Amino acid sequence: QTGPVIDMPVPASFNDITQDPRLENYIGWVWYEKEVLLPARWLRGSPSARVVLRFGSAHYYSIVWVNGVQVVEHEGGHLPFEADISSIVQGSPGSLCRITVALNNTLTPHTLPPGSIQYMTDKERYPKNYFVQNIKFDFFNYAGIHRPVVLYTTPSVYIDDITVTTTSSEHLAMVQYQVAVVGSAVYSLSLSLRDQEGKVVATGDGPKGELRVLNPNLWWPYLMHENPGYLYSLEVTMQAQVDGESLEDVYTLPVGIRTVHVTATQFLINGRPFYFHGVNKHEDADIRGKGLDWPLIVKDFNLLRWLGANSFRTSHYPYAEEIMDLCDAYGIVVIDECPGVGIKLLESFGNKSLQHHLAVMEELIRRDKNRPSVVMWSVANEPASELPPAAFYFKTVIAHTKALDPSRPVTFVTDANYALDRGAPYVDVICVNSYFSWYHDPGHLEVIPLQLTAQFENWYKTYQKPIIQSEYGADSVPGLHSDPPLMFSEEYQKAMLREYHSVFDKKRKEYVIGELIWNFADFMTNQGTTRVLGNKKGIFTRQRQPKAAAFVLRERYWKIANESSCLPPVKTSHSFCL
Repeated sequence: QTGPVIDMPVPASFNDITQDPRLENYIGWVWYEKEVLLPARWLRGSPSARVVLRFGSAHYYSIVWVNGVQVVEHEGGHLPFEADISSIVQGSPGSLCRITVALNNTLTPHTLPPGSIQYMTDKERYPKNYFVQNIKFDFFNYAGIHRPVVLYTTPSVYIDDITVTTTSSEHLAMVQYQVAVVGSAVYSLSLSLRDQEGKVVATGDGPKGELRVLNPNLWWPYLMHENPGYLYSLEVTMQAQVDGESLEDVYTLPVGIRTVHVTATQFLINGRPFYFHGVNKHEDADIRGKGLDWPLIVKDFNLLRWLGANSFRTSHYPYAEEIMDLCDAYGIVVIDECPGVGIKLLESFGNKSLQHHLAVMEELIRRDKNRPSVVMWSVANEPASELPPAAFYFKTVIAHTKALDPSRPVTFVTDANYALDRGAPYVDVICVNSYFSWYHDPGHLEVIPLQLTAQFENWYKTYQKPIIQSEYGADSVPGLHSDPPLMFSEEYQKAMLREYHSVFDKKRKEYVIGELIWNFADFMTNQGTTRVLGNKKGIFTRQRQPKAAAFVLRERYWKIANESSCLPPVKTSHSFCL
């Protein structure tokens, strides 16, 4: 016996698809099922072929069956998982393949993000077995199969993983590679690196080595170079013999040649100071929730480039691979954040939570390690980092992240007091969120210069590390006007931004290396007395129409870009991006 059976599009969140309020806020198990007819050539039972079922992401706990046989379990949303289903589907050409997914969106103190289930036992106020899902983050807990589900094939001996890192000098770049092959210990590998015109610029062979590229085209961020986002193509070809049969697997990986370096006052990309002038985003839109939507993605990138934004943080979880592909291609710099948001409870800092957090970082780094757009990992957003266990917790997570990927700096985003934060000693860049004159001293714009200046000076004096203002902003209801500016008006949002910007302009001459507005667009949240159909801190509406603040930010970002775009490469660590 099942509950109601309805059609459900994939990819999409299920919450906003129907008129049923029970589904809008549903917590628990849902089931998806689909039958597909696989190509006959996949199913003839050849031992040399694999059939793989891959999910881009599903929220949050997934169990998958194929033709009634369980093939994979996966904990956590936002990241891909897959299963080899060859033995189940092969040998039965012409038969339908039934894919069944059980999905549970319940959050516990040990999931990422964490949450808790609270049962309401007052029988005079609540029905029997009534419960709510408590969360400590300010965005709607959408659920469903959010990214594409695909079936693909490989030979039985196949390329499982590629790792690429790059270094460069003025006229020479080195592309270090490592290739993992699964299915046989006997195989050959050949590699060709092609430029954007298709010309082979370097070749190699074997599972590990280095390619030399003369006069390389470096990967530059948007607005930092006339040809941003330059990508080479690394074509990896594997050949093997299995039972007298010749097998070949070919994978082409986009490669951007760029370096990242952090000093006490600067963030350097290819030896030049980089200033983050960008946004925080969400995967969020009408009807589809967090479901992948190509028109929306392309619209957002057009808005980012119109705005003059050169960067964003994947607040507060890894974004779709399709989004990351465009960041690589367009030169949009990314702070890649894991789903470590809302880590507030003491029990969320224990060993069970820590082990899952480490596993999530492994999955994220495996997925995104080769992306030139990703310049820094963020392991959490606004955790309770003043709690005593936070020191060991973040020391461990950050050390694990650096062991997996020594080539990138690591941070987490804090809203704790500089003197009490127990995780900050372990980060490479200080990322601070603050909402002066909004959550603190609401309505009092005049306190921003003093409080924001003190924030920067206290953090820098304590840690001597570069600082990013990783969130700041104010809600504004589009079309609501007030002069003098009052909270929730478009004028107040503009005025707050200008107060922050005046301090940024002083401190970016010293050690402030970036500013990321909260938020790119309005987004849905849980219902509450301070939320009118979601969070209204976007500079664009949820439908991607600009508010007045968007034009303020656009003027600023293009001015900053024009000031810094012609700087020569930095030779010392004491030059500043003015």
